[in-house]
Amino acid sequence: MAELDREASVRVVERLLEAYPDARCQLHFTTPFELLVATMLSAQCTDERVNMVTPRLFAKYRGPEAFAKASPDEVAEDIREVGLFRSKSKHIVETARILVDAYGGEVPKSRERLMELPGVGRKTANVVVSNAYGVPAFAVDTHVQRVTNRIGLAHSSDPLKTEQQVCAKLPPELWTKAHHALILHGRRVCTARKPKCHICPVADLCQYAQNQARVRAEQG
Repeated sequence: MAELDREASVRVVERLLEAYPDARCQLHFTTPFELLVATMLSAQCTDERVNMVTPRLFAKYRGPEAFAKASPDEVAEDIREVGLFRSKSKHIVETARILVDAYGGEVPKSRERLMELPGVGRKTANVVVSNAYGVPAFAVDTHVQRVTNRIGLAHSSDPLKTEQQVCAKLPPELWTKAHHALILHGRRVCTARKPKCHICPVADLCQYAQNQARVRAEQG
């Protein structure tokens, strides 16, 4: 199935932004470091659960210096409600120590430098640079991967290729906004098991919805 062209892709994103005026980062943070930690915690975990854990976590450990002095076991106990809490606590403490030793406690603005930190992949790095520093970036999580390929904004099972295909069609100023809108669309309408195509604001442009309509028509 062919991908949508640039014009149609921009129209899709513009409609989604109209449908989701509250599209923004759902993780709660006040500093780039807090966003980095929250995003690391959000892997295979809902933003809602992360937002329940981080207030007390950030009250106890105020900045990378405090995390760097903590033990991974201690931090693990503080984030037990989050999936994979032991490996995440280890990565968070290791990352904090690197930030203190190599970056003066500051979070790098470079995606490449961020990806050198323990437990920080491309998606996390994109989330941090775009939401903390305003650098145009398009992060691909589970929702974004599913929705972009259903609609036709991308055609790949590989998140990196999905990111590249979408970024090639959208102007940089839409990358971050598109990421947030697509996440909300994936949660509220374009759900994994049963997408609600009948209320979708982009159904007339969506390849999946159009294909489903053709199947229903053929079946009579």
